[in-house]
Amino acid sequence: MKNIKAWIALPIIALAGLVACKKNSKDTSVTSVDQTTTITAQKDPALASSEGFFIDDWQPKTFLKPGTTTNVSKPSGNAAVNVTVDYSNVITKVPVSVYGNNTNPFMGQFVTEPVLLKYINDLAPRFLRFPGGGLSDIYFWNGTPGNPPADAPHQLLDAGGNAGTAGYWFGNNTESWTFTLDNYYKALNQTHSKGIITINYGYARYGTSAHPDRVAAHLAADWVRYDKGRTRYWEIGNENFGTFETGYWIDQSLNKDGQPAKLTGALYGLHFKVFADSMRKAALEVGAEIKIGAVLTETAASASNAIPGWNAGVIAGAGSTADFYIVHNYYTPYNANVSASAILATPQPVTSSIMQFVTSQVTGAGAKQLPIAFDEWNIQAMGGTQNTSNIAGIHAAMTEGEIIKNKFGQASRWDLANGWSSGDDQGMFNNPFNKDNEPDADRWNPRPAFYYMYFFQQFFGDRMVASTVEGSADIFSYASSFTSGEAGVILVNRSKTATRVNVKISNFAAGTSYYFYTLNGGTDNGDFSRKVYVNGVGPAGASGGPANYLTVPAGLAPIDGGINVTVPAYGAVFLVADKK
Repeated sequence: MKNIKAWIALPIIALAGLVACKKNSKDTSVTSVDQTTTITAQKDPALASSEGFFIDDWQPKTFLKPGTTTNVSKPSGNAAVNVTVDYSNVITKVPVSVYGNNTNPFMGQFVTEPVLLKYINDLAPRFLRFPGGGLSDIYFWNGTPGNPPADAPHQLLDAGGNAGTAGYWFGNNTESWTFTLDNYYKALNQTHSKGIITINYGYARYGTSAHPDRVAAHLAADWVRYDKGRTRYWEIGNENFGTFETGYWIDQSLNKDGQPAKLTGALYGLHFKVFADSMRKAALEVGAEIKIGAVLTETAASASNAIPGWNAGVIAGAGSTADFYIVHNYYTPYNANVSASAILATPQPVTSSIMQFVTSQVTGAGAKQLPIAFDEWNIQAMGGTQNTSNIAGIHAAMTEGEIIKNKFGQASRWDLANGWSSGDDQGMFNNPFNKDNEPDADRWNPRPAFYYMYFFQQFFGDRMVASTVEGSADIFSYASSFTSGEAGVILVNRSKTATRVNVKISNFAAGTSYYFYTLNGGTDNGDFSRKVYVNGVGPAGASGGPANYLTVPAGLAPIDGGINVTVPAYGAVFLVADKK
């Protein structure tokens, strides 16, 4: 459910051989930050079923020290909050697939937009989903405008069961405001990303042929053939359990294979098998190995508002043919004008509840646990520019940390660019191709979430390690290790009060210094500042962050005497402690 509308450019990846020489090779005779004299070596935990084959995308990371630094005095006085990191206690290896984002067919033919492409390359999402959202179920990948398949009706039913113009989308639409399928593939190459493709399931419901499920499956299989192994991950449908999704209701008078007017989870599951069979045969023909995902509801609340028994029906109907499960969530109440504190209260409990709910549903159905892709997430607050604010950036950083902690195999934020919608737009960048353009913003101007997610990935290693917070319910810590030996800690403050924090890292051979960036909003627009400041450097205009974010000097302080920082109100600190 959504509105349709230097110093590091990319993480530096260590050679694979570094894993062997660095992993479990800690010197047990040196002193760590908290003066522990014996260092326990890291040991990777067993692979979580919720991560599964997505861990194939894991890569070791080397931390590259900032090119420029400025010496920063540590805050004086006793810290109000203590964070303890256990470098030896690995929670999970971090698949790079959790840093994904969503592209879409309404952000223009952006392969000719060097400004945006540079931002995306700096962000390094690694995975870009397409075509994304509800339009997937009215998207014909090989079609041209005005030429839908002969068995695609001119009208489709909306959430209330009322007929209206179909409004199909086509992969060969070359108009400037949209995005062709071939340009999607070009964008993957230009941004060094892999694809996640959502095929048109709705066509299996509203198609007027004798066997619409087979026709829709054949169309999907032809896409696999056209793809020729470029894409590993495929999804059958979007949020098909929702009344808002095309195909939830169909006009039975046009249907020829006896489908019910309203979709059920069991029927989707049976159709899933038809799609999977056709798509896997096509993959074999082109010598590709693909993974196919099935759509589930993600929380008890979403399940109660969707098709009753959807998950059980899908799991039973699809049987063993699904490779992974797909969930979406937008954290805040739909289109509600909620406060900053309400938004920032959601990442931890909601993310945890999604994983618990889905795994319990699978267990309850007596099925095998599969990897889980969380490939749409954001907030959906309205009325106060929440989506384009610094608060959305803080929420993004917290959610990214919680996604990793809860061991999702893949995740993609919604989305790269939409429009403006008076600040209620969910796009990470201003979209110059949209007539509803953001005022006083440069072409493709990044919004605050970009900066939080950029620094998150730069300062978060390839393994999440355990950390605890004492002294505040508003400070959150996400700690990590780099294969190159450094320790990363991301501290988020969801309160209106700046807080001094002391960080202690046990079982870690500390070096002499720690590097850090502090991010926080401005004084414009109350709690929902449209600006973000990076170590005190802000945007030149009315929104976004500093244009020179790649070269803003990092804060530098000695580890001797402790790692002490001030986490600003509604802000975050991204730090890395150097190794010995």
